[in-house]
This record gives sequence, C-alpha cells and structure tokens, in this order.
Amino acid sequence: MSDESLVIKQRREKAEQLEKDNISLYPNDVKTPESTATIRRLYDSYDAEALEKVPDSFRLAGRIMSLRRFGKAAFLHLQDSSGQLQAHVRRDMVGTEAYSLFKKFDIGDLIEVKGKLFRTRVGELTVSAETIGLVTKSLKPLPEKYHGIKDKEIRYRQRYVDLIMNQEVRKVFRTRSRIIQILREYFTSHGFLEVETPMMQSIVGGATARPFTTHHNALGMDLYLRIAPELYLKRLLVGGFDKVFELGRNFRNEGISIQHNPEFTMLEFYEAYVTYEDLMMRTEELFSRIAEEIKGGTVFSYQECMMNLTPPWCRMTLEEALIEIGQVPQKDLKNRKDLEERLKALGVPLKGNEKTGKLWTKLFDLLVEPKLIQPTFISHYPLDVSPLARENQENPEITDRFELFIGGREIANAFSELNDPRKQHQRFEKQIAGRGDDDEVPPELDEDFIRALEVGMPPAAGEGIGVDRVVMLFTDSPSIRDVILFPQLRPEY
Repeated sequence: MSDESLVIKQRREKAEQLEKDNISLYPNDVKTPESTATIRRLYDSYDAEALEKVPDSFRLAGRIMSLRRFGKAAFLHLQDSSGQLQAHVRRDMVGTEAYSLFKKFDIGDLIEVKGKLFRTRVGELTVSAETIGLVTKSLKPLPEKYHGIKDKEIRYRQRYVDLIMNQEVRKVFRTRSRIIQILREYFTSHGFLEVETPMMQSIVGGATARPFTTHHNALGMDLYLRIAPELYLKRLLVGGFDKVFELGRNFRNEGISIQHNPEFTMLEFYEAYVTYEDLMMRTEELFSRIAEEIKGGTVFSYQECMMNLTPPWCRMTLEEALIEIGQVPQKDLKNRKDLEERLKALGVPLKGNEKTGKLWTKLFDLLVEPKLIQPTFISHYPLDVSPLARENQENPEITDRFELFIGGREIANAFSELNDPRKQHQRFEKQIAGRGDDDEVPPELDEDFIRALEVGMPPAAGEGIGVDRVVMLFTDSPSIRDVILFPQLRPEY
C-alpha cells in the first residue's frame, strides 16, 4: 500500500470513529464567518497591547493548511477564500472534550474557530480559540506544502486542489474576473448594450473553423455550437441597436495548444457609423484602461519582456510586415509559385488551390506573428481571406481590416463591415465554391443574414477580442490553460 493510500485509509477510519461518536462530518449550521482579509485589514497594524484592548471575539471558518501540535496546545493556519490567519488552540481554553475532538482533525479539514486576537512572541497576528468545531472532514490529503503539485496536467485536472495550494493561481482567476468586469464597465459606460445571441446555430457563420455538431430531437435537425456570434450581432445593427457587445463562449472543434482551447471566451462589439480606424483608437483606450487598473500603468513585464501599451501603437499593413519583418521580397509576394515554394520549404502542406491571400497569411503566421511582441496593428488583409469585411475604396483587392498582435500572438480581429447585400451574397457564393469536400465548414449560405442586410444595415465596424489571451497578457501566464479554470483535457482513464 502506498503512503497516500495508507493516509486515506487512516482518514476514513478516523471519519468512521467520529460518526460513531455522533460527530457530524458535514454539518450545515455554520453561519457566515468573518473573513481573514477583513480581520487583517482592521487589525494588522495593532501591536500586542492594542489587541488586548479589543473586546470582540471573531468567528472564522476555513481549511487547515498547517498544524503544529505541542501536547496540550497547537498552532494552525486557517485558510479561507481571502487569505490565511494563524489560530492557537489550547486545551484549557476550549475544554477537554473539544480538544480531544480537535486532536482528530487533519490538515485539509474545514473547521470553525471563534476567539480573540493576540500577537505571538514572534509578532504574528493570531486567534486564540475559545471554541472550535468541524465543518467538513477531508478524506484525501493535500499535496505536501513545499512541493505542491508539480505535474501541470494534474493541476489542470484537479484545479480545486491547485486553488487550495497556490495563492498565485487564485490571484490569476481573481484578476480574470476583474478584467471581465472592466470590459463590461468600459462598453456600458460608452453606450453599448450587452446582448446574448444563440450558442446553437443552424448555419455555421461569422468565422472559418470546424464546428461542434449536436442534434435537436424535437426539431429533428442538426445544430452547431457557435464559432462566432458575428452574424447575429450584425442583425442587431439592422434592428436599430447602434452599439452592441457580447461576452460569451465560442466553440471550435480544432487543436489544443498553449494558445487554443476548444471552448474559449470572446468579446465581440459592433458600432454603427465608425470605421476600423476608429476601432484601433478604441482598442488602445480599452487596453490602456485594463493595464492602468491591473498593472498600475501601461509598461509592465510579460514573460520576461517589457511590454509598452502606451498609445499610439505601431501600425503596419500586412504587405509591409511581410517585407520588413518577414524578409519576403515584394516581387515574391506577387508570384504565386515563389510563395508556394517558400511555404513548402517551411514545411507547410498545401492543397494547391489556396488563394494568394491565404498564402500571404500562412507566411505571416510563421515569419511575422512570433516577432510582434509590442502591440501592433496589422491592416489591409486581402479580400479573399476577409469575406465579411468592407473592401478598401482605393484598392478593392484589400479590405479595411486589422488584427492586433501582442506578445507574439493574435489578440483581436476587426474590420469595417460589408453592408452591401449583393456583394456579401457574391462573397458567400465564392467562399462556398472554393471549398472542397473535406473542408471544415459545412457549405451553406446564410440567406437570412443576406435578407437582414437587404433591410439595411448602417455603415459600421466590429471587433472580436480573445478574452483568454487578454488575461494571459495581464497575468503573465504562458499558456491559455493557466487562465481557464477547467481546460479541456483527454479523459484521465
């Protein structure tokens, strides 16, 4: 029997004995306790003499994280959702019966302690227990304090244990929550309406990706988990909502990596009577606000690199980036054969029917994107990789579109919206005609979206921001799995 199995066996036997002694392992009469953070905020500045004059007793509930026994007394650290506080338990204070019960407690148990505050000889703020009781019995041991969980996959699978043991992990997800609040506050304060659009859709649209398929029994039809909410949000522009945003989940049935999870969070917003250039300035403003609140300024470290989010940010066209950063000669960009040879030399498999714009973006992904560490807007994407974007008035072969890159990865995608139903219908038809039998997206034209455009959509621009990647940036996290509470993993067994 392994050491862990032996500990679990001992704990189960201890739990059985407690129940025989009529001690509830999972009582439900614990009232809302004070938080350790509140106690520290109020009394951390008190010295020993000042604490003696505080008449109040404080009731805490939390998990035992450390336990040192000394015969008739013990010290323990109690952890709740806000932090830790030391408690001192003495037999002559809590009574012989309660102390005998306390001796059966283990590290990891949830307990309740009530008592007054004092400082130990080494100056640590401590609760002197007057009463103590069991709240929840832990049947499995926590990882050893100083080594924790070393295997990252176990950390992701057992996130509940990871959160117990690692204060920095808890901080990441508190920061994530605050970032999402900032996003909502920013858009609502600028007159945007938060909306909810369908997550199950009958036609895949708004992006190019392999969808998850499900089936609705009552309707007798297949549905797809949405890969993007874009086409529904633009219907709302038609309906008269000039500023809308949605924070929600998207689903793409594709690979898993440090940058990709099949279920991820996106912010998409659409604004009438602006262009993609206006959204560049709004994006700078939004990210600066997040940086000021989360990092205390627009200059901060990410993965040992100093990031500077102070506006204005660098702006380059896709062609300029390929020439200047990717070191691709301009003449090669105009020659399909040269593009294909470059990509094959880089190990990129090609079908042979890719549009020139697709070849450009494949080269960009390999040669340019990893080098875009500081915030950079890349604009003027080719028409054939931007089926929903408005074409540039001066050069109809490119679109009024940008993607934002920070830290060597794409963070956002935006463009002035195509609102001409005739052109959009043609774009959809070309997109469908260019797909092969094995392509990822079912070839189906969204006739209702065309009908909505025919009713009339105002000139507008829209943007999608990858929230998980934003959180990675502002929490100094190298992997998307570090900022998703329960990332998708293969079955354990």
